[in-house]
Amino acid sequence: MAGESILIADDHPLFRQALSLAASRIRPDARIIEAGTLDTASRAAEANADIALILLDLNMPGATGYSGVALLHAERPGVPILVVSSAEASSAAAEARRFGAVGFVSKESDLGTIEKAIANALAGETIEAPASGELDDVAARVAALTPTQLRVLLGVLDGRLNKQIAFDLGITEATVKAHMTVILRKLDVGNRTQAALAARALGIGIKH
Repeated sequence: MAGESILIADDHPLFRQALSLAASRIRPDARIIEAGTLDTASRAAEANADIALILLDLNMPGATGYSGVALLHAERPGVPILVVSSAEASSAAAEARRFGAVGFVSKESDLGTIEKAIANALAGETIEAPASGELDDVAARVAALTPTQLRVLLGVLDGRLNKQIAFDLGITEATVKAHMTVILRKLDVGNRTQAALAARALGIGIKH
């Protein structure tokens, strides 16, 4: 459809070109937006209301584990996110789905396979992630956080103090504390350490 854009978030320029080619073959009229860091991708997602699809690498500057999926899903909950990664597909596909991705395709796939995955994502198809009880419940709680709350939680995972997180995000320390109160309530935990453990249990603090 004309007037749509596709966001490609990957820190490798050559692979972004390959994804751009694949996306353009499926949606020739779509505008391609490229981002090399999670922060750039997040700002692009926030600024462009016409995004029809996000192609996202898990391992890029600013992202740890599945934080990129969670953050971009929070920014654009109605936009399908297709993870294109070199992570182990058997585990990453299900984990990515928990945080809001509609699908997963390996970077080792041929162009035709990637194109098919893009077409399926644009058509609204989703992968099925196996249920895992309590883990899925915690993932749903993380998915309920706002983009700013997720950024605060990532700061906690990095061991940042409230004043450091406040500086990083350009907000006051009091605002950070207010966000932490909400985060603890949403995650149903009692302190920062428990919040960090819950996030790490879901792979948010693990490099891929």
